[in-house]
Amino acid sequence: MSETIRIHPAVDQGVKPDAANFAGGNLVCKCAQSPVKVTIKGNVAYDHACGCTKCWKPAGAVFSVVAVVPRANLTVLESADKLAVVDSNAAIQRYACKGCGVHMYGRIENTKHPFYGFDFIHPELFQEPGWAPPEFAAFVSSVIESGVSPDRMAGIRGRLKQLGLEPYDCLSPPLMDAISTHVAKASGALPA
Repeated sequence: MSETIRIHPAVDQGVKPDAANFAGGNLVCKCAQSPVKVTIKGNVAYDHACGCTKCWKPAGAVFSVVAVVPRANLTVLESADKLAVVDSNAAIQRYACKGCGVHMYGRIENTKHPFYGFDFIHPELFQEPGWAPPEFAAFVSSVIESGVSPDRMAGIRGRLKQLGLEPYDCLSPPLMDAISTHVAKASGALPA
C-alpha cells in the first residue's frame, strides 16, 4: 500500500479554481475570542505551496499556501493589538497573532527589495471562497529542514505535479525573472 501524501488541506482534495468575480474578503485568525481580522481588496497573485520553514502552516501540513497582494489592498480591521512580528531580522516581517500563532500577513519594509509593495498572506484564512488558486510549489527541498525524510521527496514532488503544482527549489521562473530584473536595474546592467 502506498503512502497518502498530504501537502496542505487547501489542495489535498485537488486545487480548486478561482471565482471569476472574487473581489477579496476577510482573513481571520484561529482565536475563538477577539480574532484578528484582516481585509483584502481584490484577488491574490502568485499563490503557491511553500516549503520554507518560515511560513505558517496549519497543523499536519507539510507546505504552507501563500500568495501576495498589493500592500495598499491590505487593512487590519480588528484586534491589531494582538499582532507581533515573528522575526524582526527576516526580510519578510511576518505579523502573527499572539493568541493562536497564525501568521496574518508578511510585509517587506526594505524599499530596495524586489517584492517591496506586496504583502504575503495565507489565502486559506479567507472567510470567502474563490481566491486565485496555487500555481506552483516553491522551496520544495526545504521541507527536509522541517523534518520530512529525504526519502519521501520523490513522492512529494510526484504528488505536487499530480496536483498541477510544478515543484521548484526556489520560486517560479517568472518570479525569479522579476527578482533578477530588479537587481539588474538597480545595478545598472539594465536601464531603470
